Amino acid sequence: MEANRIYNFNPGPAMQPLEVLKEAQAEFLNFHDSGMSIIEISHRAKQYDQVHQQAKVDIKELMGLGDDYEVLFIQGGASTQFAMIPMNFAIGGKIGNYVLSGSFATKAYQEAEILGTGHIAASSKNTNFRHIPVQDEICISEHAAYLHICYNNTIFGTEYHYIPEAGNIPLIADMSSDMLSRPLDFSKFSLIYAGAQKNLGPAGVCVVVARKSFLADSPKALPTMLRYDTFLKKDSLYNTPPAFCIYMVGKTAAWIKAQGGLTAMAARNEKKAKLVYDAIDNSNGFYHGHADKDSRSFMNVTFRLPNEDLETKFAAEALTHGLSGVKGHRSVGGMRTSIYNAMPYEGCEILTDFMEKFRKTNA
Repeated sequence: MEANRIYNFNPGPAMQPLEVLKEAQAEFLNFHDSGMSIIEISHRAKQYDQVHQQAKVDIKELMGLGDDYEVLFIQGGASTQFAMIPMNFAIGGKIGNYVLSGSFATKAYQEAEILGTGHIAASSKNTNFRHIPVQDEICISEHAAYLHICYNNTIFGTEYHYIPEAGNIPLIADMSSDMLSRPLDFSKFSLIYAGAQKNLGPAGVCVVVARKSFLADSPKALPTMLRYDTFLKKDSLYNTPPAFCIYMVGKTAAWIKAQGGLTAMAARNEKKAKLVYDAIDNSNGFYHGHADKDSRSFMNVTFRLPNEDLETKFAAEALTHGLSGVKGHRSVGGMRTSIYNAMPYEGCEILTDFMEKFRKTNA
């Protein structure tokens, strides 16, 4: 790790690949000999168009998707997608179906409820979202517009380890916190969206990857910037896009390719997660995980200590060891360590060494 940098376990904005940060730093003042920074260049300029198009190409290549899919860059974060999805697709008497597996899955459903169209197809709320609902728990309504899932739940530390079957119903996924972290059959999804600030880049852009045919005809009564077909037809350039954020997403996608793609990312992430989960499981009960073992996330590891005083002490002492952002969300408490693609294995080694020393001192 570079001098004066710490291991950032925050859930988002999150740690970024050091190589990407250095590349951006090196060309920040004079991007591609333009005499300007990337944040000063017109979004209509040739230099920016190359950034925009290459980011799309690399994302689709990593996901194994062809020309029938499009990559969109939309502002407003994943939270705006919560509303755009039912506004565009849960229309004409059709109903948005939702699997509630955590906080953000619930927020997506609540937006559909505001619009008067929402059905809970499954929920793990009764167990405080400790597990991912299995296929047999999912009950899709009549006149379903789509089935919406949140693939990884940052607050509760759970993640899907299967792709739900929805038959002929379009499958939509919020992948904000595990996008491009492992290979999946992405062609099973009609639409995937991800806020960039966890695993893709800085906050400010939401990456949407969807079938072109699914996006083609948004309701004409919707405002222009809430219609997916606006972004599809104008290549996400109807208005000024968040150019720097897209530039960083593109660099991150290129970095993932250079590391060996999603198969290599999965191997890295599983190895890191195993290290942290082993520290929890081998602690003689001093640490105990929130998520059921078969639903554990490779991205966000959540766990508790024997009491809240020790949890406060753990977070404070972790910071003195260069380990930042380990405090859990208030709805779960305890600790949360986010180990996205950019977190190196060495960061998890230092974390687990600290966990063991803390346990021996305070057990």
